[in-house]
Amino acid sequence: MFDLFKFKGGVKPPTNKAQSTTLPIAAAPLPARLAVPLHQSIGGTPRPVVKAGDTVLKGQLIGQADGWISAAVHAPTSGTVRAVAMRVQPHPSGLDALSVVIEPDGQDRWIERQPVDYGKLAPEDVRELLQAAGVVGLGGAVFPTHGKLTAAKSVPMEELVINGAECEPFITCDDLLMRERADEVVRGIGIFRDLLQPQRVLIGVEDNKPEAIAALEAAVRARGESFSVVAVPTRYPAGGAKQLIRVLTGKEVPAARRSTDLGVQCFNVATAYTAWRAIAHGEPVVSRLVTLTGNVRQPRNYEALIGTPMGELLAVAQPNPDTDGIIMGGPMMGFLVPDRDAPVVKATNCLIAHSDRLFPPAPPEMPCIRCGECARACPHELQPFELYWFARARNFGKTQEYAIFDCIECGCCSYVCPSRIPLVQYFRFAKSEIWAREREKNAADGAKARFEFKQQRDEREKAEKAEKLAKAAAAQAAKKAAEAAAAAAGEAKTDPAPAALDPETAKRATIEAAMARAKAQREAAAPRNTDNLSAEQQAEVAAIEARRTQAAVPPQSHPNGPTE
Repeated sequence: MFDLFKFKGGVKPPTNKAQSTTLPIAAAPLPARLAVPLHQSIGGTPRPVVKAGDTVLKGQLIGQADGWISAAVHAPTSGTVRAVAMRVQPHPSGLDALSVVIEPDGQDRWIERQPVDYGKLAPEDVRELLQAAGVVGLGGAVFPTHGKLTAAKSVPMEELVINGAECEPFITCDDLLMRERADEVVRGIGIFRDLLQPQRVLIGVEDNKPEAIAALEAAVRARGESFSVVAVPTRYPAGGAKQLIRVLTGKEVPAARRSTDLGVQCFNVATAYTAWRAIAHGEPVVSRLVTLTGNVRQPRNYEALIGTPMGELLAVAQPNPDTDGIIMGGPMMGFLVPDRDAPVVKATNCLIAHSDRLFPPAPPEMPCIRCGECARACPHELQPFELYWFARARNFGKTQEYAIFDCIECGCCSYVCPSRIPLVQYFRFAKSEIWAREREKNAADGAKARFEFKQQRDEREKAEKAEKLAKAAAAQAAKKAAEAAAAAAGEAKTDPAPAALDPETAKRATIEAAMARAKAQREAAAPRNTDNLSAEQQAEVAAIEARRTQAAVPPQSHPNGPTE
């Protein structure tokens, strides 16, 4: 008997799963047009590698992974690329995202697929193959799978937990996957086991899925594996990774740490299935199982191509006339899709046809009475009523003190609140405001850092320029001093007499020598404008030069001047 543990909190809402489990998985019809968003996982946005007018095959790369924490995107079918442009995305905000719009040719022609024997590859090569195939977590988090397939260096891997709980109401795609394709799920789990080398493998399935449990146990026996298929109590949100790890291993993962720090890693059963298809069949992720349920006449699970418009896919299940919207996900954590043309993405596990008959409008919100029911139901042991008050007062610093980012938005608090307060909406609002302020702060810090760097660069350039000018001035002064010293030395050698005379006589001798040098320089210079002078002009120039020479003779040497 396997010993199970318990997690705090949780609720037991009506499951509403039987409606969509009576029929086997079916293939959804090929839509008239596919809009494939490039950003379908946590991490960087893939870069488009196709353009309008290109012809693509099913499985062909259309979005290259951007960095290690990113996953590639592929064409869901063969056809022609009509646009690489902004299109509506399945998000509560209703904002657009860069998408590749493909018009199918109806032939559904695959690329040349190349299966590989992963046992002959290095672990790093297997991870790169999974990234190139676009394998991400299909349980809802859509974290790139290859990024989770590296064990912590300091902690040995003790348990590999496979999540087949599927705890949220209405959703049954994992249940049908485990029933009908258990062998491929087990083979995919074997890939994860070989890469992480855990001491044991635990497959957790809620006990309200006996057919899935039986199918997995048969597949494990047929493969000769030592995996343990464990039935866990049905309680929402037992399918949360931290809750399932707690139930199966007794380990509680702190908010600020990863499960690998405790020697545990968790994957969804659909993720294991797509990993096996990528490795053993060379098939990238171009489709996924989607539960169509709610206000429809034929609820069922379909394998739908990524990029299929949700309204077109839901029409296959024949919605009732009073259907007024589409919920993506379950009723606890899902959201109303803002546009029926929003495409199916890798995170789309369920589409619920919404109607007021099925989901009556919420009664008016009443004041919080601090009954504490929300705190008792919170699986993360938070105090939602305190978070509510601080979020409502826009005291976001206090919400962080009360660990608002530990909230997984499971909706248990809103479900049990007697005042019908939409607590999760307040928490989402507070988180978005904190993120917005962090972005603004980071932008301001970046601008400040750039400004300070520019100031430092300008000051450095000024200092370098001043230093260069100072060096040039010093070099010029040194050169002039050297020339003056050389000239003085030359005069001393050629005319040593002035040094023996008295100061006045030496001064006059120096003046005469300077005038003689100037005259020699003038005589050596080429005459200007005197090449073609007449005789009268030449006589005039000669008279001027004679007078200049007469004026330059010192008084004591003049024939009529005074003598000493």
